[in-house]
Amino acid sequence: MFSLKNKITLVTGAGSGIGAAIAETFAQAGATVFATDRDEKGGAATTARINAAGGKARFLKLDITNEADIAAAVAAVGGPLDILVNDAGVGCVGTILQTPLADFDRLVAVNVRGTYLVTKAFLPAMLARGKGSVVNLASIAGVVALRDRFAYVTVKFAVVGMTKALALDHSSTGVRFNAICPCRVETPWVQQRLAEYPDPVAARKEMEGTQLAGRMAKPEEIAAAALYLAADESVMVTGTTFMVDSGWSAGK
Repeated sequence: MFSLKNKITLVTGAGSGIGAAIAETFAQAGATVFATDRDEKGGAATTARINAAGGKARFLKLDITNEADIAAAVAAVGGPLDILVNDAGVGCVGTILQTPLADFDRLVAVNVRGTYLVTKAFLPAMLARGKGSVVNLASIAGVVALRDRFAYVTVKFAVVGMTKALALDHSSTGVRFNAICPCRVETPWVQQRLAEYPDPVAARKEMEGTQLAGRMAKPEEIAAAALYLAADESVMVTGTTFMVDSGWSAGK
């Protein structure tokens, strides 16, 4: 396992799914983790699991669309981060004609504006120290378009572009920026969406069939990629779209 001993990390969206898995994986690797989420119950549960296992974690309530929340998080951390993980995000289903403006605006506000706000708030201290790693959670939908996911594809392409722009603008600073692009991951959110389909079994088969492995990824498998990008061993990796897609994009 790559070591994150004595690294200070903040993970957004750490209340469940991929964010929770990343927070717990980082703590197991020795990091002190600020686990943040607007869901207090979920974020507190992640923090409790980390501390019960002998790790170091603190929960911070954070709505990444709220600038006051972000300023409070910066103050609570009280210094430069070694690692920032922008995991918090939302999605919706539909073509452009099926996507209400309110849903489109919500996805932009969380996935794009929120990632921008959090990164902009924590980056100056990282730049001043001259090292660090920022990991953005994008998606396979940020690399290839998916049917009936107009708004989600739009914002995830934006996250990938944001990551590349950050890496280029700050290439000589010692701070690295990478985006993880997972395939479909079996998270509580995905399980809830599956239950809403008229035929959940058929919907699951369709979701699993897009990956060469014939199944959805596990949150822990995405967390393993985040651990590599956070660790010093990946010092030469920046500006990448790190694909964890079970070959989905191989033929695209």
